[in-house]
Amino acid sequence: MFGIHDLGLFIVSGLLLNMAPGPDSLLIVSRSAAQGWRSGSAAALGIGSGTLVHIFAAALGLSALLATSAMAFTMVKYIGAAYLIYMGGKLLLSRPAAPAISQPVQVQVQVLAYRAVFLQGFFCNLLNPKIALFFLAFVPQFISDHSPSKALAFILLGCIFNANGMLWCHFLAISSAKISQRIRISNAFTCWTDRTIGAIFISFGIKLALYSRN
Repeated sequence: MFGIHDLGLFIVSGLLLNMAPGPDSLLIVSRSAAQGWRSGSAAALGIGSGTLVHIFAAALGLSALLATSAMAFTMVKYIGAAYLIYMGGKLLLSRPAAPAISQPVQVQVQVLAYRAVFLQGFFCNLLNPKIALFFLAFVPQFISDHSPSKALAFILLGCIFNANGMLWCHFLAISSAKISQRIRISNAFTCWTDRTIGAIFISFGIKLALYSRN
């Protein structure tokens, strides 16, 4: 259909690629551990929405601009790097809250509205030009040169890839929340976990800022 070939290989490869650790998965884990699976799910939906933008932009040829224009690529790259470093800095500077006297084992965390978590996931994904280049390099390999509609084939494959990603991301959100509940994480441990994830976010931001297409 639409000139798509090796669909099974595409699905398996896409699922494995979605499972690779990165800023998106770290955001889901941190929000799920801090606020429960619904917060992690909100982050996952934001990430999926950002992926949809990349998919349709690539299908319409807008992502090709990032691949060919050094100025456009550099601008988006630095904005994305700055956002990752900003998020990492907030986590790195987090402080443990004072435990409640009546509930000594309850974790005290900064609660973010689901909308704010959704936007974190959305911009974390959207402002990463490497994802746009990934779609341009990966998806066309599964579209025949004689496809009657390469744009539709691209969108269909992109949506399949995104659906796989959403399954993995929601599994990650639920499992992270369950694990954090079972081990009854202390405030201090949660704080140091946030700081560690924050440092990793900053490293991702620096790596993105230094990334070159060549």
